[in-house]
Amino acid sequence: MKKGILIGISGASGSGKTLIARTIMDQMVSSSVTMIQEDSYYKDLSNIPYDERTGRNFDHPDAFDHDLLFSQMHDLLHGKSISHPVYDYKTHSRSSETQTVEPQAIIVLEGILILNDPRLRELMDIKIFVDTAPDICFIRRLKRDIAERGRSVDSVINQYMETVRPMYFQFIEPSKRHADLIIPRGGKNTVAIDVISTKIKDLLAKNKRN
Repeated sequence: MKKGILIGISGASGSGKTLIARTIMDQMVSSSVTMIQEDSYYKDLSNIPYDERTGRNFDHPDAFDHDLLFSQMHDLLHGKSISHPVYDYKTHSRSSETQTVEPQAIIVLEGILILNDPRLRELMDIKIFVDTAPDICFIRRLKRDIAERGRSVDSVINQYMETVRPMYFQFIEPSKRHADLIIPRGGKNTVAIDVISTKIKDLLAKNKRN
């Protein structure tokens, strides 16, 4: 029997998904909430030379281990703990160590392609798509990848033009038709976030009565 509530938050890289997820978590202070990021489920590329890893398409559905992600979301929602993978963005490899994540009343899952996978959508109680202008997303991604992932300006620009932008229009943007709610302006849309928080509280109340 399903015990938890799964909130899926998708959108382009740099759209503000993580900010919305953390804002929702802050508003749910009276409840148990955990956040899972799809990025942690990138496939391990440690078995191929580093130069080849950097040229991979990290915005295609095949870049992710969605089988593991689905299995672990299913376990969390049914009251089981998971061994959450740890991914190193600088080396494009998965650590041999994992993190134990305990089941909570609310699970917030965020990632660029989570609404593209029908198995994940089926688990979700609320499906959200963050719709932010592509130029804003690119600027945010550029700043993040340089500051947090050790990338050069040229490498970020090249990757954006070769894979990020075309994959957005092929896979990510079309997935918003599956969303229950589309949020413009990202994490600064406080009205939308308040609506989502109210719905989550309603779902929590129903779960407690059942």
